[in-house]
Amino acid sequence: MVRRLSYVYDPMCSWCWAFNAVWQEILDGLPADIEVRYLLGGLAPDSDQPMPAQMQQSIKAYWQQIQRQLPATEFNYAFWDECQPRRSTYPACRAVIAARQQDPQAEPAMLLAIQQAYYLQAKNPSDEAVLIECAADIGLNTSLFAVSLRQPQTQQQLLDELSLVRTLGVSSFPSLLLQQQTKTELLKYDYRDPEVLLSQL
Repeated sequence: MVRRLSYVYDPMCSWCWAFNAVWQEILDGLPADIEVRYLLGGLAPDSDQPMPAQMQQSIKAYWQQIQRQLPATEFNYAFWDECQPRRSTYPACRAVIAARQQDPQAEPAMLLAIQQAYYLQAKNPSDEAVLIECAADIGLNTSLFAVSLRQPQTQQQLLDELSLVRTLGVSSFPSLLLQQQTKTELLKYDYRDPEVLLSQL
């Protein structure tokens, strides 16, 4: 019987970026009967307002905290000087859905492209132009992608996914859940050691 491992994340979640390396190791070590599903958590709704200075300082502090705990995690702090930050992750979430619609296997690549644009290249994934550039980087049809990104159905799909995540009891990211038959279990994980999670499968 197939068991499902759900990875709940937000493309602009700093701790999800910090988890990325060990997540790849987990994927490489999964038992054959595990099916992986990605679910979007949606940290922040749409907004065209500049991020308040206090919030900018708080997020920069998260980045610094992550680097103290996990020195291999890279951040490009030029983002805060070169971009106009907005507290809005829903556009990046819709971009992942638009990528899925074009190619169901494209989600991990789109996630990584958004993360690299944000954390390494100091680009703002709250901006549509950056998301279209990410789609181009992973070989998607950018015309189709741009249409999907703006469709009401894509927004509704995101809202439905966020509702599912709430139903599963998830409130922080990343979260990993093992689902088998009618049972759903929230798994423990470590940012350095994939075996902490793999040993629970």
